[in-house]
Amino acid sequence: MTASEQVPGTRTPGTHCDACSLHGVCLTHDLPEETQASLDALLDQPRPLKRGQALVTQGEPFDTLYLVRSGSLKQVARPLGHEAEHVVGFYLPGEAVGLEAIGERTCPASVVALETAFVCALPYARLRELCQHNTTLNESLLRHMSRELRSEQRQLCLLSGRTAEQRLAGFLLGLSERFHQRGCSRYRFQLAMSRGDIGSHLGLALETVSRVLGRFQRQGLVQVANRELTLLSLEGLHAILEER
Repeated sequence: MTASEQVPGTRTPGTHCDACSLHGVCLTHDLPEETQASLDALLDQPRPLKRGQALVTQGEPFDTLYLVRSGSLKQVARPLGHEAEHVVGFYLPGEAVGLEAIGERTCPASVVALETAFVCALPYARLRELCQHNTTLNESLLRHMSRELRSEQRQLCLLSGRTAEQRLAGFLLGLSERFHQRGCSRYRFQLAMSRGDIGSHLGLALETVSRVLGRFQRQGLVQVANRELTLLSLEGLHAILEER
């Protein structure tokens, strides 16, 4: 039976939360066994996405949270009165998509797969009902929302009054930390996003991103081979970020 032929409400072996390698960094982490079982029952069969496929579209009604199981995605928004899209952020495995849509009940931006990805769908109405009777799950959701706010604050600090070198250094260090939290190397990882996406996210031109990356390579701070990035000196990147 293929994924598309699954009987609604069923899960294939290995798709449950406790069998997922990202369980330790996901919304489902550190929940009592009974709560975990209740939450696991809400999750739909992991949904596959192809590169370039939209998970949600800006302006559509919000009704589902998504937990990234594999791959990565970007969040893009078209500000009112503007034709060009702006890359708001990126999602890595273990991160929740849709938390910022809870308040207005509409998706403030589109979310698009940067590569082949799988996401677990968590219907929000059913999650809210479960949270009303489960303080542990409610606290877990609040913690995730708090991390989202903290991440946005860091992003504002990164962009405010910083040079192109500092913006890119901060971005690479942030990715390094996020990959490390997921049990991956903090020194070597794949950049699924394009340099144009990075530039849009950081408020820099594509040419500026390429120029600064080239400068970092010449300084022995990073090494770039196709889309594989190796951070050769975290200390050097931190020094750039902290320059005044």
